[in-house]
Amino acid sequence: MIYGCGAALQATPTMTGKHMQVQSAVNEIRQRLSGIAENYNRLVLLVGPSGSGKTSALRALADTENVSVLNVGAEISQRLLDLTERQRVLQLPKIMEDAVVGLSSNLTLLDNTEVLFNPLLKQDPLRLLQGLSRGRTIVGSWLGQFSDGYLSYGTPDHPEFRRYQTVDLLLVCLGQGVLSQRGQR
Repeated sequence: MIYGCGAALQATPTMTGKHMQVQSAVNEIRQRLSGIAENYNRLVLLVGPSGSGKTSALRALADTENVSVLNVGAEISQRLLDLTERQRVLQLPKIMEDAVVGLSSNLTLLDNTEVLFNPLLKQDPLRLLQGLSRGRTIVGSWLGQFSDGYLSYGTPDHPEFRRYQTVDLLLVCLGQGVLSQRGQR
């Protein structure tokens, strides 16, 4: 099933363009979250380039839902510091699980997930996030783009490049001319 490019935003005279985009993203995230408990993976990805409002949207959602945003880059980097390269590869999924379980809410917001794409960690970031979302609802930022049915991170010539078909993925896209999309089955 493919959803349209987002619901019309009810703007007020005092809303700025950026505020409208953030509020619209929060509304789209909430829409994706309704009924998500029935899914095997309860993961919503907030996709967009740097500066598109992903962090602002996560913070706005956190404020309204009374939950915190986990800065994955800072948290994971700190926990990996004392480990060897091999230990980092082996322990990253457990470290991520521990970081997420440490949050008290069933709704987990993840920002700055770029560290998961580091080639030295030898992980599949999407599969890692999907695995975490089996027992809880996760909304995570994804520095990348959605185009032609594919979700990507980086560029093809970059070692961190990833490209995934969007089958069964719940996406909210920012800064791409597309507000939201759900992958086809």
